[in-house]
Amino acid sequence: MTVIPDLISSANNPLIKMLRALDRKKTRAETGLFLAEGARLIEQALAQHWDVDTLIVSTSGFERDYINALVQRAMKQGARIVQVPDRIAGSIARKDNPQAVIAAIKQRELKLKSLDSAHSGLWIGLYQVRDPGNLGTILRTADCADVAGVIMIDQCCDPYSVESVRASMGSLFDVRLARADFETFNTWRKQAGLSMVAASVNGATNHTGIDFKPPSIILMGNEQSGLPDAVEATCDHLCLIPMRGGADSLNLAQATAIMLYEGWRQRDFA
Repeated sequence: MTVIPDLISSANNPLIKMLRALDRKKTRAETGLFLAEGARLIEQALAQHWDVDTLIVSTSGFERDYINALVQRAMKQGARIVQVPDRIAGSIARKDNPQAVIAAIKQRELKLKSLDSAHSGLWIGLYQVRDPGNLGTILRTADCADVAGVIMIDQCCDPYSVESVRASMGSLFDVRLARADFETFNTWRKQAGLSMVAASVNGATNHTGIDFKPPSIILMGNEQSGLPDAVEATCDHLCLIPMRGGADSLNLAQATAIMLYEGWRQRDFA
């Protein structure tokens, strides 16, 4: 099938202006769209049946066979195909050397009730995480360890930001993800029978001493302030990740990976 894309050559085109503005949360909220850059991420989105609204292909990208195959897939799923000069692709991605394809993808509602609370695996709860790079990296780790789901609690950063999507390396499209306020989340996890384990400076047991074999949720706090006392009081276990004492803390994404992989190890990486 021959693809005849819409051709746009002006940076002042309304579509191009809107796509460029998707690096702002306000525009993402107004349009319900977000950007994903690169064939690998877009292939992942299509494979998981995310709705690609518009596929932007650079002029040089159309010369590549694998990009043409991706265009065919996106078009079959209803995407609008737009060809732009390389310089405009760069302005959308805000990079000097952008990928050959950029997609505007429809966001999904992140409702807690959409998650299967009967899943017996490990879960991750993220309390007021503010760094999109950390969030995206945690989603990538969660995907690797096949978590049951990731729940963003209270005022977390936007998983659809450019930084988070890039850091997730496509795992955003695979991981089961939801948002909730703490009270709703805590009620949900109790009803699901999930033991809640938090990494905390107030923990008395190393993380390796926690039994993660029962259905469990690992709760991780804000990058700067951790978890409030009232939230820690609702946890079933508080634990420490051992450190020799040089640095005062671990990066949040690293600490989450350490906790998650210990839990997964105890389950024989099943």
